[in-house]
Amino acid sequence: MSARDAGPQVVAVSCRSGHHFSKTPARSIRLVAGLGVEGDGHAGATVQHISRMKKNPTQPNLRQVHLIHAELFDEFAGRFGPLAPGDMGENILTRKIDLLALPTGARLHIGAQAVVEITGLRNPCSQIDAFRPGLMAATLDRDAAGNLIRKAGVMAIVLTGGDVAAGDDISVKTPKGQFRALEPV
Repeated sequence: MSARDAGPQVVAVSCRSGHHFSKTPARSIRLVAGLGVEGDGHAGATVQHISRMKKNPTQPNLRQVHLIHAELFDEFAGRFGPLAPGDMGENILTRKIDLLALPTGARLHIGAQAVVEITGLRNPCSQIDAFRPGLMAATLDRDAAGNLIRKAGVMAIVLTGGDVAAGDDISVKTPKGQFRALEPV
């Protein structure tokens, strides 16, 4: 089977210590249950994003892993030039999975072991425009009813740790019960 015929996959992985907008591409990353990406500035059981820490540093970290679909990079390439893995701060760049359409609580089984649970949408911030002017507005859209659509990826927590690398397969398990649309976290 060719890569074109493959199902959902990891395109690239990235990690960076400290608090920075972009992350550094890596051969692999290690997901740690309850914490996030080993060595990443946003790893931790409690919130690690500076603006959220100022409000309440004891709240649980629902943003341990940031995932973006590579199709978004494809969409933006003509307008903003090529985007490389890690440029938008994502830990995992995916392809062939509609991350934004997943319900809250969907579980992604990635590679041989890792399992993450989707907690919500990434709420894009003004740092995106500092990276590339106009990119913030491009990550926000409106549906036919005028509702705001956030396209900057999804956030997840790590349920089962494991190593993740480009080429790893991704399978999705949706929660039973009523569909709960993703909201910003």
